[in-house]
Amino acid sequence: MVPDYKEAMKLSNQLCFPLYAAARSVVNLYTPWLKPLGLTYTQYLVMLVLWENDGLTVGEICDKLMLDNGTLSPLLKKLQQAGYVEKSRSDEDDRIVIVTLTEEGRELQEKAKDVPSSVAGCIDIAPEKAQQLYGLLYELLGCSRSGSV
Repeated sequence: MVPDYKEAMKLSNQLCFPLYAAARSVVNLYTPWLKPLGLTYTQYLVMLVLWENDGLTVGEICDKLMLDNGTLSPLLKKLQQAGYVEKSRSDEDDRIVIVTLTEEGRELQEKAKDVPSSVAGCIDIAPEKAQQLYGLLYELLGCSRSGSV
């Protein structure tokens, strides 16, 4: 008889593996559309957050993207070097860094406008199942978020 832990240790019994593989697969779908824009997938996420709400603090961006400051800082530096964002210190508290879009960063949104539909067109899943998956993933994350897939 096979001990219980051996069954539990099979790759096929790990929830983490299909999540990891699916995430990698979906993220890789973005590459053909983001590369011409000079963006990585994670930089694209930062830009999505700023296109939705410009002028956020680094902490607010970290919270929205569920990233730590050490991960976000190099992304912001690259986006700043590309001319898409500017960083400034808060007038009230100089420990707080505010990130704002440059004109070029705002214009990039127009250039990136087809990315969501292009990627969605590569994912063969019914819209209702995609919405269900979206809800389940946020449930797994312990969050309640509204929005679309």
